[in-house]
Amino acid sequence: MKEFLLGKTLSKFLALAGLALCAAGAQAAPINLVKNGGFDATTNGTGQIGYNTQVNDWTSPGGYNFVFGVGEADTVGAKSWFNKPENPPLTLWGANNGGANALAVSANGGNFLAADGAYGVERIEQMIHGLVVGQKYMLSFEWAAAQQFGFDGDTTENWSVSIDGNTFTTDTYHNANHASSSWMKETFSFTAKGTEGLLSFLAAGTPEGFPPFSLLDGVSLFALGDDGKQGQVPEPATWLTLLTGLLLLAFARRRAARQR
Repeated sequence: MKEFLLGKTLSKFLALAGLALCAAGAQAAPINLVKNGGFDATTNGTGQIGYNTQVNDWTSPGGYNFVFGVGEADTVGAKSWFNKPENPPLTLWGANNGGANALAVSANGGNFLAADGAYGVERIEQMIHGLVVGQKYMLSFEWAAAQQFGFDGDTTENWSVSIDGNTFTTDTYHNANHASSSWMKETFSFTAKGTEGLLSFLAAGTPEGFPPFSLLDGVSLFALGDDGKQGQVPEPATWLTLLTGLLLLAFARRRAARQR
């Protein structure tokens, strides 16, 4: 009878340890620490950020930053603070309004951010929580270059990105008159210095008056494992559960051995 009860107890402990291992495995799945990295969730549809809409989970003090939906940038455009009865919505050069080429769709799809890099330049930011000090992370995003419709001349565009005391700058894109670029994938890695950090994007472009626009989409931030691949450090509570299960298992085995 004692052997039966001990065996039953041991089975329970084994089950507990198995659950702890499963929990640890679940936590190891990649987790994107950036919220609304595709800019699809807004307070009032597309338009100028801080004027007629906001992007959920992101903040911006204002500036000439916009959110466009698929197919809107060179057609219906977006409302702006200049969008009075005598002024049309802001649009970008594209195939639908006589631009040199079609505005490409990002791999992420859906909405995208467009920021003037020479006028009303303001950051768009998000506080990132859940960083682990000493853990290496990879920041990824897509970006493209474009020009505001109704203006002429070659332009340049890029992005300056900051997080946790680190600043990264994309290569400068030289954009032809009335043209736009394809979407370009950027990745930067850094080691966390704190448990949270402000993620900030700031557009830059030349020349002023030719409206150079930097586009942004698909922002993500993942922890990197020792092999350099995306991963997630298990939560401390997960490790505690796992350790408790293993200790109980060891105790049960030791007790069973003494009863023999």
